[in-house]
Amino acid sequence: MKDTPGWASPGSAPSDGQEPGASGPAEPADSPESAQQPPADQPAPGPNWSKEQPPAGQWSAPTGTQAPGQAPPPPPGPGWGTPPPAGPGAPGGWGGAPQGYGPPGGYGGWGGGWGGPPPAAKPGVIPLRPLGVGEILDGAVSTMRTHWRTVLGISLAVAVVTEILVILVQGFLLDDRVDTDALNDPSATLDEITRAMGDSLLNSGVILLISAIGTVIATALLTTVTSRAVLGKPVSTGEAWRDARPQVPRLFGLLFLLLLITMGVAVAGAVPGIVLAASGAGDGGVALAVLGALASTVVAVWLWFRFSLASPALMLEKQGIRKALSRSAKLVKGSWWRVFGIQLLAMIIANVVAAIVIIPFTFLAGAVSGEGASNILNGTTEFGWTFLIVSGVGSVIGSMITLPITAGVTVLLYIDQRIRREALDLELARAAGVQGSGTGTPGS
Repeated sequence: MKDTPGWASPGSAPSDGQEPGASGPAEPADSPESAQQPPADQPAPGPNWSKEQPPAGQWSAPTGTQAPGQAPPPPPGPGWGTPPPAGPGAPGGWGGAPQGYGPPGGYGGWGGGWGGPPPAAKPGVIPLRPLGVGEILDGAVSTMRTHWRTVLGISLAVAVVTEILVILVQGFLLDDRVDTDALNDPSATLDEITRAMGDSLLNSGVILLISAIGTVIATALLTTVTSRAVLGKPVSTGEAWRDARPQVPRLFGLLFLLLLITMGVAVAGAVPGIVLAASGAGDGGVALAVLGALASTVVAVWLWFRFSLASPALMLEKQGIRKALSRSAKLVKGSWWRVFGIQLLAMIIANVVAAIVIIPFTFLAGAVSGEGASNILNGTTEFGWTFLIVSGVGSVIGSMITLPITAGVTVLLYIDQRIRREALDLELARAAGVQGSGTGTPGS
């Protein structure tokens, strides 16, 4: 054949061995085609048109009815579909679905409502596909709600131990050695203000260090719970502890190394200014120390979030410390701002929830201990045991709520990054016993 199947123009169907546009043999005078003449109001085809034009009745209205005595349309030729009739909406016409593509709304339609790939499987708290920010946060909350006995039990134990350490350190060490009164004294000298700022940073740093240890331990224990929740499988506190126990010493080593790196970088930036101030430069050395500390703090924050996924990598992949740091750096590479933004959002939400719980207990502690609200608002760091105990109860309740959120977000963010980079969703689907699931739509 000379023509290409599926590319013939409507109404023309040249036969084998005959070029398009060439006139064929004459029809017998008594054939049905020769007996039917075009109507008077229809112009005859021009000289450049094929003489084998379809009968006028073939190009009928969209109703699909045929005039009496009209010859039926020729059968569809091979190719992608049937030659479209004139009317839109006619069966197989311009508005209909081409042959072989199915009705509109099916998977084979020509843009007529294609339903997209099958939705991603969701055996547990998240769909097995790249996640959006809301899905990560919702997954952390769903884990806490679905496995509340295990999650709250772990959070309560970690929060109680952490808060006891904070109370003991503040009561026996910080209250006697930390003096921040100069920060509220307008007549204080520069040296007194500098010393008070150092004491305040020491107080906050020690509390932050203890809280960070508790957070990392909670993340380690909740990693198993969250990973099982992704697969839709329950886990008890004992199972979570047995799974996490072999990695706990490495986890403490990882935490120590992370703190050493970040705090070392932050302090290193202020060292030149401190040395200059000690040599007698005065205000110039202090200014240089402050600027250096700010610049190095930015670098320390960048390093902290670059290695923020090392903890779940160490727990789930049973890796060593160096391998876990390398895995975190690989997963975060190219997505630092996304990882930073999601974890920052989770911390803001957790702190807001914690503040809602802790603030009433803080004022209650001030009223019960006789410290009063004025000392609290003035930012003093010297409190009695009554105040520390009552406010510690509020901190424990707040930590029970916030620890699962921050830990769950970290673990789900690690899983999300592995899904995006390593197609972990396929392995998770097999582990969950899901067959034939789609990938869905990637999250933001």
